[in-house]
Amino acid sequence: MSGTKPDILWAPHQVDRFVVCDSELSLYHVESTVNSELKAGSLRLSEDSAATLLSINSDTPYMKCVAWYLNYDPECLLAVGQANGRVVLTSLGQDHNSKFKDLIGKEFVPKHARQCNTLAWNPLDSNWLAAGLDKHRADFSVLIWDICSKYTPDIVPMEKVRLSAGETETTLLVTKPLYELGQNDACLSLCWLPRDQKLLLAGMHRNLAIFDLRNTSQKMFVNTKAVQGVTVDPYFHDRVASFYEGQVAIWDLRKFEKPVLTLTEQPKPLTKVAWCPTRTGLLATLTRDSNIIRLYDMQHTPTPIGDETEPTIIERSVQPCDNYIASFAWHPTSQNRMIVVTPNRTMSDFTVFERISLAWSPITSLMWACGRHLYECAEEENDNSLEKDIATKMRLRALSRYGLDTEQVWRNHILAGNEDPQLKSLWYTLHFMKQYTEDMDQKSPGNKGSLVYAGIKSIVKSSLGMVESSRHNWSGLDKQSDIQNLNEERILALQLCGWIKKGTDVDVGPFLNSLVQEGEWERAAAVALFNLDIRRAIQILNEGASSEKGDLNLNVVAMALSGYTDEKNSLWREMCSTLRLQLNNPYLCVMFAFLTSETGSYDGVLYENKVAVRDRVAFACKFLSDSQLNRYIEKLTNEMKEAGNLEGILLTGLTKDGVDLMESYVDRTGDVQTASYCMLQGSPLDVLKDERVQYWIENYRNLLDAWRFWHKRAEFDIHRSKLDPSSKPLAQVFVSCNFCGKSISYSCSTVPHQGRGFSQYGVSGSPTKSKVTSCPGCRKPLPRCALCLINMGTPVSSCPGGSKSDEKVDLSKDKKLAQFNNWFTWCHNCRHGGHAGHMLSWFRDHAECPVSACTCKCMQLDTTGNLVPAETVQP
Repeated sequence: MSGTKPDILWAPHQVDRFVVCDSELSLYHVESTVNSELKAGSLRLSEDSAATLLSINSDTPYMKCVAWYLNYDPECLLAVGQANGRVVLTSLGQDHNSKFKDLIGKEFVPKHARQCNTLAWNPLDSNWLAAGLDKHRADFSVLIWDICSKYTPDIVPMEKVRLSAGETETTLLVTKPLYELGQNDACLSLCWLPRDQKLLLAGMHRNLAIFDLRNTSQKMFVNTKAVQGVTVDPYFHDRVASFYEGQVAIWDLRKFEKPVLTLTEQPKPLTKVAWCPTRTGLLATLTRDSNIIRLYDMQHTPTPIGDETEPTIIERSVQPCDNYIASFAWHPTSQNRMIVVTPNRTMSDFTVFERISLAWSPITSLMWACGRHLYECAEEENDNSLEKDIATKMRLRALSRYGLDTEQVWRNHILAGNEDPQLKSLWYTLHFMKQYTEDMDQKSPGNKGSLVYAGIKSIVKSSLGMVESSRHNWSGLDKQSDIQNLNEERILALQLCGWIKKGTDVDVGPFLNSLVQEGEWERAAAVALFNLDIRRAIQILNEGASSEKGDLNLNVVAMALSGYTDEKNSLWREMCSTLRLQLNNPYLCVMFAFLTSETGSYDGVLYENKVAVRDRVAFACKFLSDSQLNRYIEKLTNEMKEAGNLEGILLTGLTKDGVDLMESYVDRTGDVQTASYCMLQGSPLDVLKDERVQYWIENYRNLLDAWRFWHKRAEFDIHRSKLDPSSKPLAQVFVSCNFCGKSISYSCSTVPHQGRGFSQYGVSGSPTKSKVTSCPGCRKPLPRCALCLINMGTPVSSCPGGSKSDEKVDLSKDKKLAQFNNWFTWCHNCRHGGHAGHMLSWFRDHAECPVSACTCKCMQLDTTGNLVPAETVQP
């Protein structure tokens, strides 16, 4: 290393010491500085660590390579390879163990002097040291030395060497190695294979060679240029890395013909590669004149199945410091920790942080992995202050069969929890649409039933220029107001708003009674007032004030209403116009806005956003002219579409505009569940075929499958096929004959005459006997059950859970050949099988296949075989 860049080594068994090697050996001790100040003379390595110099050894000049002794004792024994090929054992500090004291200063000398390129201690026999030398035509390049070998006549005394001040010691030379390998070749790198004491991998001049010391005359080799820096993965002993110039090759020793993977070539030559000793499959590489260390994470242990098989890797780069890096060393025990040294001997202690892998389960549990730690983040069950995630809401709604009530459609909002007013408005709208569509179809089939699902916007447009206004008397006041005459379309709009019931009667009394029963006093009073019944409005407010849950302030409001006067300049009108905006309830506010507004100008009512859309639309249908009503409905529809407000479905209906509105709603909330059920309720086929609608439906189906709600997904598919006949799926799986390839079940289910027996298929008996033991197409016999040895197609009568009803099936009703116990079942691995009922019974008590001499563990191969539906699991 003299004249070259410094190298660095962690002590194998002392986790707080490392050595820097260049022209001399420097031993450092690492200390934590988290709760203490930096000591004088210490070098800062990182924010929380510093290094203190313990000793320096300058007695081994011309160093080319260094290897730290792997055993615990002695602690600081190092082997130094020199430029003349000699290997010297030296130490840092005094070792008082007399047993190993004689090793210090011992030299191992080759026959011919040439450079020593690499050293490697044997991990299984700590006394063996391998040295790799340059080429010499008459000598070996790989020498195995035994540092504790008995002295032989080849060992001769040498001149005294000065070790320290005033101290001299005679050094012995060892010239006879234990093994000699690689004649007439050069060794550039080497490492021992941990799986066997006598296996050595060496990077020779033009090949990688595996030497077996039990038979040194033979070697296994592969020709390659990637012969430098050979190193074995400590967690997978058959995986080896080597490099040449800027390219790294990954080898599998079980398949040594060629590299299993070649990493991306770097623009500059590589100087070092090293596997992480604390992390599986993590390889670090360093290039010349670079401050970046590249990391390659081998995700899977490579198993050579085919020639093209390659392990999956993730590549990343880390920058431990700003200056160029001369070398680095992984810490032997601290996870992902390394120390780097620069050409000017500046050192940095650095930890490679793991990439955090996140996984969010379908039931909103968050998991993340960092290194060897796995963390779970779950919601606090008792924390009701946070709004539930939409996925949690949809999951709970699916368990309550939300959206599947097609008779009393309005009840779906109760199944959703009765918490969202927009959902309540949506399902009441769909309920009314379904109710009045059926009513219209009964009266005049094919007339206006489809118009109902088109929404109030289309209904209003169909009646333009047909309505005139007239004067109507107030109930309880000596006053008249202009109200539009209600034609058939406006009556239908009021019915969809819920103000009036079926028929031509326009009485809002039943609606007011239902609001009073639900405790919506303010809304009931406002609707009564909009219908010119101020006496009923005052009465409702008084009832609300006297009820248990009512507000006593409603008496004050009733008193203010009772003082209403029609004089424009009265004090009452002036005070109500000023103070109405201070009222908290929007319905009380719009009541006074209505009373103080000019005829034909009702913006204070129509544009109060806190009032339900259905009430504002119903008010507009009673008081606005055709042109005003059309403009208002158009403007309100656009607002609802932009906001994604489900109350706007009343206006848009289940049309293209309704899909646009629902798209905004899904974008805002992610509620594909409501979008799917809503669009299926009564949309025409062209709307159901919209890509967005199909996307919501398929995503909701996938969501149910992810939650393992397979029964719920099946119910949804049945619900979908009823409302959308075009979505009914075709048969996807059928049993085919192994000889002719025809479907067995299809051929049997298409028997032309119901009274015809199965004797033509080789089976005698009644037509209801589901016994088909041969293919209906080619009449070849069907396979036999591995347990009962009866041909498939014969009814099962002895399997657990079977009943007599399983034996006979009415083809005219079910169109089925057999119940589940009679189904064909087989293993995709060993191809053995039989009746489903028999197979289930067998695998309840056994793991292996029931066929003799077959050791296949059929049920364990099925990744979904042990899964159960999650509908019964409490969220």
